[in-house]
Amino acid sequence: MELSVVIPVLNEEKNIPQLHQALINTLTALEKSFEIIYVDDGSTDSSFQLLSELYQKSPEQIRVIQFRRRFGQTAAMSAGIAYAQGKIIIMLDADLQNDPVDIPRLLEKMEEGYDIVSGWRINRKDKYVTRILPSKIANWLIGSITGVKLHDYGCSLKAYRAEVIKELKLYGEMHRFIPALASWVGAKIAEIPVQHHPRRFGKSKYTLNRIWRVLLDLITVKFLLSFSTRPLQIFGSIGLISCILGLGISGYLTFLKLAYQEHLSNRPLLWLGILLIMLGFQFISLGLLAELVARTYHESQNKPIYVIRQMLK
Repeated sequence: MELSVVIPVLNEEKNIPQLHQALINTLTALEKSFEIIYVDDGSTDSSFQLLSELYQKSPEQIRVIQFRRRFGQTAAMSAGIAYAQGKIIIMLDADLQNDPVDIPRLLEKMEEGYDIVSGWRINRKDKYVTRILPSKIANWLIGSITGVKLHDYGCSLKAYRAEVIKELKLYGEMHRFIPALASWVGAKIAEIPVQHHPRRFGKSKYTLNRIWRVLLDLITVKFLLSFSTRPLQIFGSIGLISCILGLGISGYLTFLKLAYQEHLSNRPLLWLGILLIMLGFQFISLGLLAELVARTYHESQNKPIYVIRQMLK
């Protein structure tokens, strides 16, 4: 299998027929073997029924995964990646805002030796205050913290080499950080302009409260990129600084006691010194425990972040 197209679906019954036809037209013209994997993320409309009908018509090209409940876009992408058989995995949304006609351009760029090619929605058809402005801020923040500069981290239309993306474990809202996570293993990343259309049917699943989840996941990504294999360096550094400050304060107060016979029991500085020393030892201990966890958790934990009700294949 050369291509796998993974599409998370959540209540997109009016978009599915048009999206599927556009995908078939584009992928057939490429003259490559392909599969389309739809992941129904707990839809409450007739999306799964429509996907089942598409599967019945073309079981050799269509695969459908249905979750028992809504697990989120990251989980849907993770399921599609896990069951994809293609050497190249392409992601896009089911809302028709991503255009399948851009898929050949992603593949052409990938032929230049890139492992990930990301779409860049230059002319976004979204509301500026609630969508575009927060996205610009998030893109700048993610690029600054991770060191992987992209104009549009939020664009779902991306192409990945399977051997790169299948090695990544995705949780929370981390699907948008895939390029940053892949950079840790040396993936070559490119970005090309793609089309973007206004949503015609259905409602957007994006809400502003997602910003907080993204920020928290960004902290996790930064930790994974910089300290996942050496957590003691961050916790231990904080602990050592705290201990040094505490010992410095304690030494100063000891000098005052011995040299000038000053009373220390009523001085807040004494309690600050004791607190800093205790916190220092706690941070160092936490770093040592994190070192043990880092060496066992990722290798031993293989629990999926989704539960599949049924799978048509």
